[in-house]
Amino acid sequence: MTPSPRPADRYSPLYFLASLGAGGLAVTFFMYLMFWVPHPGQPVPVFEDIAAAWAAGGPALKLAIAAAVTGIAGFAILNVKSLVWNLRQMQAFRRTEAYTKLRGSNAETQLLALPLALAMTVNVGFILGLVFVPGLWGVVEYLFPLAMVAFLAIAALAFAQIGHFLGRILSSGGIFDVTANNSFAQLLPAFALSMVAVGLSAPAALSTVPSVVGLSLVLSGALGTVAALYAAVAAVTAFASMLQHGTARESGPTLLIVVPLLTVLGIMWLRQSHGLHTTLGAHVEDAATFMTLTKILAVQLAFTALGLLVLRRQGYASAFLTGDGNSPGSYALVCPGVALSVMMHFWINKGLVGAELIAKFGAAYWALTAVALALQVAMIALVWHLNRRHFGQPRAGHAVPAE
Repeated sequence: MTPSPRPADRYSPLYFLASLGAGGLAVTFFMYLMFWVPHPGQPVPVFEDIAAAWAAGGPALKLAIAAAVTGIAGFAILNVKSLVWNLRQMQAFRRTEAYTKLRGSNAETQLLALPLALAMTVNVGFILGLVFVPGLWGVVEYLFPLAMVAFLAIAALAFAQIGHFLGRILSSGGIFDVTANNSFAQLLPAFALSMVAVGLSAPAALSTVPSVVGLSLVLSGALGTVAALYAAVAAVTAFASMLQHGTARESGPTLLIVVPLLTVLGIMWLRQSHGLHTTLGAHVEDAATFMTLTKILAVQLAFTALGLLVLRRQGYASAFLTGDGNSPGSYALVCPGVALSVMMHFWINKGLVGAELIAKFGAAYWALTAVALALQVAMIALVWHLNRRHFGQPRAGHAVPAE
């Protein structure tokens, strides 16, 4: 059989999810530093905290720090490299007939993968600054307004794309193919808005300037609310179509999009709660935090079980992960695993430990943390596998576009 071109040579905006997944894995490594490295004086660890922990820590802590720093740097590079590649490919893609066809179909919302990936890269950039730039905390207040401007610009792009899509389908009847809405692909705009919202919420948790905290609370709250509303409407309409027509096979991974969506909104809520406490005097009890995170995790596990059940019944893995078929939508499988890993860290540390239900660094702590670490390792392996299939040497087979 004559080798086919690389699947990535047949471009789809869903390849922005490759950049998103790499950025998400950088965040999973930051969890090591966030919860295992002492950082008195500020809510997140910075370069000086990491250096002090390295100097005073034992072999286990040094190993964790080395793994974290290496993982953050490596996946941040992959995140940016993939983003740049996608931006170049998108520029060429806009001049093709395929792009025109995409803009006139249900799949137009795939374009929201662009602002989604951009927002993730800005978040990764902030992590890089915290971890690798000495003295950053001394000037961080000057960076918060710049970060919010960047996120607002991304939000403007996302709303422009959403506006074009909704304006087109709502102004005329019969344009939106309801029978092809049998997946959660239409939740991608909500995911993009939520990623912007969590970025806008960072100053609420980290700034000590009341006006900056207030602006962060307003902007992130507004974006998060719109994201949740959009997700609810899109999910209800899509689920009705799936009940009637079944789930589109190529878009099966979108059933899991609720998982990263809830992790992002959950982190936004934690950041807002911290800002409300430190700046406005409103305190959220540790028990309430534990219960909220538990409910979020429960919903995520329910959708994970549902998604994996459908994927197994449809033979998705044998079709697109190990067989001859390749779908750029397969990169959507990375986000749920990454999101569950990150949410596990927050549930364990902010929930269970915060409510004093388990001891930090005790046996139960490490048993639960092992689950988060296992998910992280699995997603690293999946990213390596997908990158090899889609961006490696040409292989026998055919590319299957995601609908």
